[in-house]
Order: sequence, then C-alpha cells, then structure tokens
Amino acid sequence: MRHRRDAAAPLPAHAVNCRPGCGACCIAPSISSPIPGMPQGKPAGVRCVQLSADNRCLIFGKPERPAVCSSLMPTPDMCGDSREQALRWLGMVEAQTAPGCTRAT
Repeated sequence: MRHRRDAAAPLPAHAVNCRPGCGACCIAPSISSPIPGMPQGKPAGVRCVQLSADNRCLIFGKPERPAVCSSLMPTPDMCGDSREQALRWLGMVEAQTAPGCTRAT
C-alpha cells in the first residue's frame, strides 16, 4: 500500500514513507469499521478487498476509507526492513491488543 499525503500536512518526524508493494497494514490488522465490500469490517490477517493486486489502496483519499486507515502512519518499527517484518510486527501488535488478550506485565 502506498500512502499519499497532503503536501500541506508533513509526515510526523517518526513516520517513514511506505514501502511500494507492501500492503502489510491492509492485511495484518483487524478493522472494526465498515469498508466498502466488507460491511462488517476486516478480520486480522485477511486481505482488505480494497487492496489492489499491486498492493495499493483503491479508496485512498475517498470519504468511505475508514478513519483508522487514514490515521495509520508508517514508522520504522512497524515497517521493519521488509514486508515480512511488517506483517510479523503488525500481527504481534494485533494479537497483543485483541479483545480478551491477557498480557503478562
């Protein structure tokens, strides 16, 4: 997925540009809000129906794009050095924040 931002809104200092052809943030996390074609949202680990074959968001910049998608900013920790690292990291965060998850402190 490739995020394009409004030129008037610079990326936060900790944010990085998306890796072309990645799409990990459109696969690994769950999305509880409706998405066109997925009215109940998207389960974790399931490819979003709005992710194109070349891993670009088909509803980028459109009002029907979920706010959670628009607010997600790629960071070095999240994206890692590869798509596989991004999928693992996002999957780990998803598991740690899932309802009913109990984590040792």
